[in-house]
Amino acid sequence: MILTIAYDGSAYAGWQMQVGVVTVQQRIEEALAKLFLSTPRLHSSSRTDTGVHARGMKAHFDVPKAEFRMLPQKLVLAINAHLPEDIRINGARKAKSGFHARFSAIGKQYRYFVWNHPSADPLLRRQTWHVPRALDLTAMRTAARTLVGHHDFRAFSATPGYERENTVRHLTRCDVLRSGALLTFRIEADGFLYKMCRGIVGTLVQVGFERFRPDEILPMLESQDRSVAGMTAPAQGLVLWRVYYKASNRLQTTALMTM
Repeated sequence: MILTIAYDGSAYAGWQMQVGVVTVQQRIEEALAKLFLSTPRLHSSSRTDTGVHARGMKAHFDVPKAEFRMLPQKLVLAINAHLPEDIRINGARKAKSGFHARFSAIGKQYRYFVWNHPSADPLLRRQTWHVPRALDLTAMRTAARTLVGHHDFRAFSATPGYERENTVRHLTRCDVLRSGALLTFRIEADGFLYKMCRGIVGTLVQVGFERFRPDEILPMLESQDRSVAGMTAPAQGLVLWRVYYKASNRLQTTALMTM
């Protein structure tokens, strides 16, 4: 079974199970253990960091056929009954044989939200980065277009603590949208490096401050040096919005969708 999951990550030490802290994966696996004797393990499409949110996280689990005695629609309701209110399963579907939430994915979309107003919005304090200074939106959009394409994004990502074989990614979209005081950064790629989205957003905001020029983005990419690019934006504005799969891996059996 594959689940579509939304959560507010404010209270969690990220998605992945860790000793001594509470994570989103932990809470969902605890809920599954109350429904299935085999205590299934979740395999996710992504591993969001502490404080990062999700609207369209995908995760799959395997369960013996003899244990699964409910429709996917009922599974959504059953899991949610055992979850805290800041985590919700918004869909459950059967996957084709061989499907893997992470390895079958061909792309992801993240969105980052900035509240660009002198006063913070208290209702959005856990879902946006408050940037009180005026921003040059035209310069930011010009810089964002430079990032689209096939590039080595090492300069925009944090060191994950292990050696990376490949830091090249294909960015298919990097939009900067404004609706009143709310800025939405919409970023799509075939994959993302550790804190890559936050490095991109932090750098683009600094372009908006005139700390960098748009024509400095390409040299940043070419440098492959994190110290050359801009700041890392804080976690609370980032949302894993959507995960994409090939048509051959489309899921079967439509379930309840509340998104």
